[in-house]
Amino acid sequence: MCRQECFNSPYGTDYFPQYAESLSPPSSSQTFGILSAVAKETATYLIGGSIPEIDPATSRLYNTSLVFSPKGDLLATHRKVHLFDIDIPGKIKFKESEVLSPGDTMTIFETEYGKIGLGICYDIRFPELAMTAARKGCFVMVYPGAFNMTTGPLHWSLLARSRAVDNQIYVALCSPARDLGATYHAWGHSMVVDPNGSILEELEASEGIAIADLDNERVDEVRKGIPVTKQRRFDVYKNVAD
Repeated sequence: MCRQECFNSPYGTDYFPQYAESLSPPSSSQTFGILSAVAKETATYLIGGSIPEIDPATSRLYNTSLVFSPKGDLLATHRKVHLFDIDIPGKIKFKESEVLSPGDTMTIFETEYGKIGLGICYDIRFPELAMTAARKGCFVMVYPGAFNMTTGPLHWSLLARSRAVDNQIYVALCSPARDLGATYHAWGHSMVVDPNGSILEELEASEGIAIADLDNERVDEVRKGIPVTKQRRFDVYKNVAD
């Protein structure tokens, strides 16, 4: 299961300091406890979207995703690596770096189904993250995100399908539903894309649940048909996974 980006906070730099929770120790975070309990109660792997996190040692804020096992144990923590700093004239200006600090590690976690790579929203625009995860054996990249009414129509589906086709893996995006009464209007359209770039499931802008079967054999099938994973020329260009 996956939740959306900043699911426990309004999305905006004015709100992050107000809603930020400390994860030191994890038990001090109310959201951590709720996510852990839900994962255990439902006996599922849970990618807890993301939350504003404050590091009490440095007072720095992060956009952080927590991953839990079916037993409710913490499996992985991902701090958003690429901060959403954009300025599209006449459309939208947003600068996460005004209050947030970037993470400095990529995140991969193991399950009995295979390795899963994790990014948050703007991370999807940087293909190196998914490329490295795929070459380290991930069969799916998951991105909790919150594209807006400008970037969503332009690139949400395009980026999901591009990362899937680039690496011949599954890609899953989880967005907030669109709330026109909020200060930030999310695009919505949570989706799951297969290794061939086909959209398996896509929601509309309203609330909903997308369910899809992810099959490792499909990854192998696509890679055998179009074997780009074996045809790369690292004698000509650098392997970003090194």
